[in-house]
Amino acid sequence: MTEPLKVLPRRDFLKLAADALLGLGGLLALWGLLRFFSYQPDPGPPSEFDLGDPAAYPPGTRALLPGVPAALYNEGGSFSALSLTCTHLGCTVEADDQQGFLCPCHGSRYDRDGRVLEGPAGAPLRTLRVEVDEEGVLWLYTN
Repeated sequence: MTEPLKVLPRRDFLKLAADALLGLGGLLALWGLLRFFSYQPDPGPPSEFDLGDPAAYPPGTRALLPGVPAALYNEGGSFSALSLTCTHLGCTVEADDQQGFLCPCHGSRYDRDGRVLEGPAGAPLRTLRVEVDEEGVLWLYTN
């Protein structure tokens, strides 16, 4: 003969179900904490740019470097650069017909030296550091 099934009392069943749910919740919380503390942020954008041979930028020219974004000037063999990030809200400015720059987002205008001609921007474009290293390579630094 088979033994009759033992019936689990309702109180014991509810305690077992509550313990199982609390245990599962604790495991999920632990997993979330582990993911939170193991977060690796994306590396920031580069701050050094190899622009190559300075001879590629003839004297008296302005080169727009959209990947940076920056404008590189060669004035008689002396290099300088301006950031093309608008000082108002960070949009990338574009070259205009008068050798200056125009922000397509809010209409700020800058002259060729980065000075504000029309707002809403209140500060000039940032000047960037440009160097030629000992091997003759032109470098642009955005920090």
